[in-house]
Amino acid sequence: MRADLVTLALCGDVMLGRGVDQILPRPGDPALHERYVRDARAYVELAEAVNGRISRPVDFSWPWGDALEALDEAAPDVRVVNLETSITRSDEFAPWKAVHYRMNPDNLPCLALARPDVCALANNHVLDFGRRGLEETLDVLAGAGLRAAGAGRDASQARRPAVVAVGGGGRVLVFSFGTASSGIPPGWAAARDRAGVDFVPEPSDAHAAEVADRVRQAKRPGDIAVASVHWGSNWGYGVSRDQIRFARALLDGGVDVVHGHSSHHPRPIEVYRGRLILHGCGDFIDDYEGITGYEDYRDDLRLLYFVSLDPDSGKLAGLRMAPMRARQMRLHRASREDSEWLQAVLNRIGRHLGSRVDLEADGMLTLGGRDAR
Repeated sequence: MRADLVTLALCGDVMLGRGVDQILPRPGDPALHERYVRDARAYVELAEAVNGRISRPVDFSWPWGDALEALDEAAPDVRVVNLETSITRSDEFAPWKAVHYRMNPDNLPCLALARPDVCALANNHVLDFGRRGLEETLDVLAGAGLRAAGAGRDASQARRPAVVAVGGGGRVLVFSFGTASSGIPPGWAAARDRAGVDFVPEPSDAHAAEVADRVRQAKRPGDIAVASVHWGSNWGYGVSRDQIRFARALLDGGVDVVHGHSSHHPRPIEVYRGRLILHGCGDFIDDYEGITGYEDYRDDLRLLYFVSLDPDSGKLAGLRMAPMRARQMRLHRASREDSEWLQAVLNRIGRHLGSRVDLEADGMLTLGGRDAR
C-alpha cells in the first residue's frame, strides 16, 4: 500500500457510561431512572452472570483491551470515535428518555488512552443529563485537548468541523451530525442561543445539499472530509432507500467518507463512485453484555475500521477491519470462527450494494470487490 495514503481509524458507538463507568477506577453516581434498573451496577452483574466476575476496579485501558494494540499496529493518521455518553457529574436526567449514559469526568483517562483525534458528539445520549451536562462534557474534552464535533454551545459551534492536520499539508475535516431516526429529540438541536447538537431532521435531498454546502465552504484542496452521522434504528440489517440516497448525495457534494453509526451491530458497506459509505459501524464499547433478546445479531462482535484514502482525490484505496469480541466489558481479538461469521454476514447484507469482504490470514477483514458507479 502506498506510503502517502491517509489512514483513518473509525469505530461505532463508544459508550463509556453507566455499567462501564462503574468498573473503572473512579465510578460516578450509579443512580439510574430506568423503568427496570435503578443502579448502573446491575449492568455489571448481568455481564458477570454471563462471562464471569470482573475484578473491580479495572485499569483505564480495560474496556479497550486488544483494540489498543490493533490501533498501534495500524498506526492510523486520524482516529475518530462516536462518543455516545455525557461526561458529567450532573444529575439532571433528561425527561422522557428511557436510558441515560454518563461517565464520571474523573474517568476521562479511559477515553484519552485510545488517543482519539476527534470525538463525534451528535448522538442521542450526549444530552442525557441536560445542557449543563453537555457543557461540562465539552469543557472536560477541551481541558484534555480532545477535539469534539457535532455539539456545541450554539449552532455555529455544533456545525463546525473538527480539523486534524495530516502529513503533506493536508487536513481531515470531521463533520458530525445526527438524524431523528437515531432517537435524537428535535429539542436537542443547537440554535443561535442554545447549546445542543447538529441535528438533521430527515435524510432528504435538501438536507444533504445543506450539509454538502458547509463541507464545500470549509474544504481546501488536499483536504479529506468525513461525515460522521448518527442515524437509523438500533437493530436490523436493512438500510432505507432514503438513507442510501442521502449518503450518496453527500459524496457527490464533496464528502469523502460517510461514517455511519447508531446500530448495535455492523450494517452494510458500500463504495459509491470510489468513495466509502459505512452505513453502520455497530457498537464498539458498551455495557450490553448479558442483555438478551437480540442474540441472532451477535452484538458481542465488534469491528474497528481502518480506511486508507488517496490524499489527492479522497477516494478509497483500501479498507481493513479488525474483528473484536466483547467479554467482561473488554475487547478481545475475535476468534477465526467469529471472524468468519462476521465475514459471512457482511457479504450477505452488502451483496446488493456491490461489496465483498475477505478474511485474511492475519485475521483482518478486507474489502474486496467494489462498486465503481
